[in-house]
Amino acid sequence: MSVRVWAIENRQSLRGYLYITAATFFWGVSAALGRAAFTGRLLPGRSIDPLILSQTRVTFAFLIFLSILVPRRGWRRLQLPRADLLRMLLIGVLGIAASNYCYYLAIQRTGVAIAITVQYTAPIWVLLYAVAAGLQKVTVPRLLAVSLALAGIALAVGLLGSANVRLDAAGVIAGLLAAFAMAFYNIGGHSILARYDHWIVLLYITFSASAFWMVINPPWKIVAQHYSSGSWTFLLVFSLISMLAPFSFYIAGLRYLDPTRAIVVSCLEPVFSIVIAAVALGEIVRPLQVAGIVLVLAAILVVQISEGRSRGAVLVEPIE
Repeated sequence: MSVRVWAIENRQSLRGYLYITAATFFWGVSAALGRAAFTGRLLPGRSIDPLILSQTRVTFAFLIFLSILVPRRGWRRLQLPRADLLRMLLIGVLGIAASNYCYYLAIQRTGVAIAITVQYTAPIWVLLYAVAAGLQKVTVPRLLAVSLALAGIALAVGLLGSANVRLDAAGVIAGLLAAFAMAFYNIGGHSILARYDHWIVLLYITFSASAFWMVINPPWKIVAQHYSSGSWTFLLVFSLISMLAPFSFYIAGLRYLDPTRAIVVSCLEPVFSIVIAAVALGEIVRPLQVAGIVLVLAAILVVQISEGRSRGAVLVEPIE
């Protein structure tokens, strides 16, 4: 590999890491907001159901993407072949919609620690798929990175060493389904980005997720909830913070990183949640949590060093 190619690939990888890191920061903020919304602490006297939170955040994001892309590109340039359209619809429903709802349901039923830990078994499923499909080989660095990430999350969110662990079968199953869905949209999104820029991908996957929720929970049922103007303002802002901004960054990052590296970096989400809670809410960060944060950062470093040595680290060429 020439020095020029090596430099380009490393520059693109760095861009991918920055995009994914930005996405996890926004998700860390939204996790704290979501917890407050479920308990009614954010909107006094009014808690918001995980279904409503999942539905409105992706619907608002779709409407914003639509209002921006159609005037700029026109309907004709946004049309897709039927096969690719079906792939994006599946990513939107089985990936985005399923991961959002199952994650919030897991938080509601089990608490944040178990929900995050179970959801972030996703790197295991991505790695297993990549190996089974012949896309990657099982290597010590990859296994080490995934193990460090999982152990770091368990420590960071307080799952290990806590006497107040509350296991709920439905909540654990929901977290596991969220992990599968997260793995699915990482793999499927990376594949589809080989042919389309990330704005078109975002438009269609948010459309399919929105359409799915419209069938499950029609608009008139939402209207019947009689949300206040303050609640609607929160739902709009939450959509911007938890969906539009982070997924824009994350899908862009998948253009430059393979699914394994991308999903390991996404393990920074609970790290940001803890740091944000400490800075903004004055919560105390315990030594075990600091150790967990260090392990997650070590996992990212391990996977980058190991993958950076491999030729063809950038699997999807950027579409400018």
